[in-house]
Amino acid sequence: MIVTPAVRHATAGAAVLLLALPAATATAAAPSAPGAPAARTRLGASAAEPMPPARSFVDPARLDRSGTQVQPLRGAPGLPSVSALSWVVADAATGEVLAARDAHRPLPPASTLKTLFALTALPRHEAAERHTVSDEELTGIGEGSSLVGVKEGYTYKVSDLWNGVFLSSGNDAVHVLAAMNGGWDAMSRLMQEKARALGARDTHVVSPDGYDAPGQVSSAYDLAVFGRAGLQDPQFTRYCSTRYADFPAGGWSYGIANTNRLLTGADGVARYPGLIGIKNGYTSNAGNTLVVGARREARTLVVSVMNPQGGGGFAVYEEARELLDWGFDAAGRVQPVGSLTPAKAPREKVRRAVHSTARDSVQAGPEAQEGQHGEATPSGRTAGLPLALVGSALGAALSLWLWRRFGARGN
Repeated sequence: MIVTPAVRHATAGAAVLLLALPAATATAAAPSAPGAPAARTRLGASAAEPMPPARSFVDPARLDRSGTQVQPLRGAPGLPSVSALSWVVADAATGEVLAARDAHRPLPPASTLKTLFALTALPRHEAAERHTVSDEELTGIGEGSSLVGVKEGYTYKVSDLWNGVFLSSGNDAVHVLAAMNGGWDAMSRLMQEKARALGARDTHVVSPDGYDAPGQVSSAYDLAVFGRAGLQDPQFTRYCSTRYADFPAGGWSYGIANTNRLLTGADGVARYPGLIGIKNGYTSNAGNTLVVGARREARTLVVSVMNPQGGGGFAVYEEARELLDWGFDAAGRVQPVGSLTPAKAPREKVRRAVHSTARDSVQAGPEAQEGQHGEATPSGRTAGLPLALVGSALGAALSLWLWRRFGARGN
């Protein structure tokens, strides 16, 4: 049988590759010299092309643990001593949690739940849209609720109602906006769906305005998630950072002020430089709660604080201030202890399926193959089996080529 040049070239290349495999394997398995960085290359890349550096590992279960979680590096500032039952400090851009205490502890959120209400309802109506309030829309407001002064029969722009929500924490404005979006129960369901979509698993919505209700809880983690999501929305950011506004009352209007003292500097609480806002809250059951965002140079932080146990009614602001100061000082000097970004479960399932065994890798469909290409080369037993299969196939090709070559000469 005649061996064509093309076949001879392919089989000769296979022989060369097969003969080189043991040496390559031995080289990869050889330990590095003491103190020398480990060499890594992409599968199929030249030895001179290094792999990108691995990212630091973040234990996804770390924030589920009780107590304070922080991973300081050399030169990191010490955490302030705060009395809040739960708190989170996170980078708003990356979602990295820099430190936290009992991040997933379920606690009543009070009016900080209005952050989730805004995330859910804000996109549904234009700011300039006008709405005339009916009596039914103002029923069921909890006793002792904070109010902005919405009146039956008055017509308001949607932007006026949102000023009432963010500045005065007006439960009356929340009731009207909820009625405009399907009603109280429908809004509760929509908010619950929004929370899950954002990866907030601790929040259970019963009363969209944050008023104390049996079973209604959130967490410092979820509040930080809502705050971070809000800062990505220009409308949300504009409302939550507004210090003062005029609220209409028929033929006249009156001024309203944001109740977030870190933003306004009211009641003897010093304004925080670079504060963006977000939302404060208080009920007798929840105590004082707060989620704030602040910007310093190129960094924006989100801090949530739930129910300080000491220091009086304004302690929530001072503890948030201390945590913000720490977060800015700790930039680049702590390893993250978690993330506000929701986990991508389908991606992880694909990755596990692809890397479980070589047989799974061979039989995987297009979705699994796409996931495989996005991951680093597997090591150990799952990587060794495909290499052995390649070696066996090349060995068979070499044997066939040799048999054909020398068999043809013998004839």
